[in-house]
Amino acid sequence: MMKIPPYLKKGDLIGIVSSASKIDQLIVEPAVELLRSLGFRVELGQHIFAQHHQFAGSDEERAADLQYMVDHKQMKAIVFSRGGYGTLRTLQSIDWKLFQQKPKWLIGFSDVTVLHSQLNQLKIASIHGVMPRYFYEENKATESFNTLLNVLKGKVVEYHIEPSTYNKAGHVSGEVIGGNLSILYSLRGTSMDIDTKGKILFIEDLSEYLYHLDRMMMNLKIGQKLERLRGLIVGGFSGMKDNGTPYGKTVEEIILDAVADYNYPVVFDFPAGHQANNFAIKLGCHATMTVDSHQVIFQQ
Repeated sequence: MMKIPPYLKKGDLIGIVSSASKIDQLIVEPAVELLRSLGFRVELGQHIFAQHHQFAGSDEERAADLQYMVDHKQMKAIVFSRGGYGTLRTLQSIDWKLFQQKPKWLIGFSDVTVLHSQLNQLKIASIHGVMPRYFYEENKATESFNTLLNVLKGKVVEYHIEPSTYNKAGHVSGEVIGGNLSILYSLRGTSMDIDTKGKILFIEDLSEYLYHLDRMMMNLKIGQKLERLRGLIVGGFSGMKDNGTPYGKTVEEIILDAVADYNYPVVFDFPAGHQANNFAIKLGCHATMTVDSHQVIFQQ
């Protein structure tokens, strides 16, 4: 049975921590102000702005901050300051015993997929959603942040999405899992490799070569991660690259080729990933999805 952390109310404490690449204080400060203006208390990790080469401090400093946050008795949610690279290194020394007894929402995307996969193994839900850089735009909260806020408050969210001609129609319900495809691919064969049987898989990525996208999708197919799905959600695949000699297929064609043998709904252009619209998704939680020629409805 999946554990669902308590939803948030005004006065609750939210932590912001760096688990991967270093971040500028000027990016985080407006996010803190926004959360406080909404009635939340905010606590920053001790080493959130530390620098060690490309990382936000040493592995030990990042791990110490995260351990403090996951053990904190009053903390109700933990937002990761950014992605980049380093969460896998941070994760190695984390003790989840207290967290499992009193779970809280972990929020982020991209490199934070490592933590989403870890929590899925622990049977604890988490949120794929925006991080501080994307909380605000032109001095106001973004639509993506507002979807995160709705999810944190326990509201039912319903996303109506324009249909893609590449979609495969159908109606499905089930647990949503996934995140950044490159991270999921890097975790194959480890203790954090996701179990996709009977699940709705969400994938997104950034700046990958088309041939490498095919490599990752073939890995999932050969590893039987695609054949037992209930549905597939394809978010943003931003800034994709090609070789001097063109690969010969688009993102959509590569993904459809990988799932051609299976009969379940597939949604393209879902508003989540490394893009302006990065709507919150509760990973580890049940969702329903209806796909037809007129629209896509995702409810959770």
